[in-house]
Amino acid sequence: MAVHVIDLSGSLIERESTAAAYLDRFRSAVLEALRASAGDKAIVVTGGGDLARDYQAAYRRLAAAPSDEAQDWIGIAATRLHGELLRHAFSPDCCAPLITDPTAVPAFPGRVMVAAGWKPGFSTDYDAVLLAQRFGAGTVIKMSNVAMVYSSDPRLDAGARPLTHVTWSELARMSDGEWQPGSRLPFDPVAARAACRHGMTVVFTGSDTGNLRSILEGRPYRGTAITGG
Repeated sequence: MAVHVIDLSGSLIERESTAAAYLDRFRSAVLEALRASAGDKAIVVTGGGDLARDYQAAYRRLAAAPSDEAQDWIGIAATRLHGELLRHAFSPDCCAPLITDPTAVPAFPGRVMVAAGWKPGFSTDYDAVLLAQRFGAGTVIKMSNVAMVYSSDPRLDAGARPLTHVTWSELARMSDGEWQPGSRLPFDPVAARAACRHGMTVVFTGSDTGNLRSILEGRPYRGTAITGG
């Protein structure tokens, strides 16, 4: 039995009029891959997306001295709303309550668990890494609007190349290395350091649910694998 950890960006949950159709395809891809396996399970960790950022921005306009901790708690609430949506969408395969503390999960009932934000100081990327460590998953699948990691920002550099493999140290040089509430970094630097420390792989695979199923079933896929030191 294998446990697959899927780190699902809030931006993919919030696709306005197409959200339900996308989430239906996502659910189908996960469940079909699990049914084709011998007892595999999946953990879906939900991000906060623009819902979190919009409320954080409103708080900054309202507060005389806005704090990072308060912004994180607002973002966490958004992740939990997204998580409740996914948890109920996966019923009856998901029979556990929404996971909000990745360090306090004693068992894994059902085929699917859904988790959301825990506490301030990092994003749900870190929660995904902790859950992967807890259940012996060596890989976290990162689904977002970022299909692959590039050699430089493709919006600014016409010569930017998609990379199929990046080391954790290379990824660290591509980001500023500090967590900020509402950040749009490819992967939370707190989570990146933890994943590197525990020898994990993170696969960036964009939003394509067919590509997700290929990863879950061990077939070739399009994406960037982050490994090593």
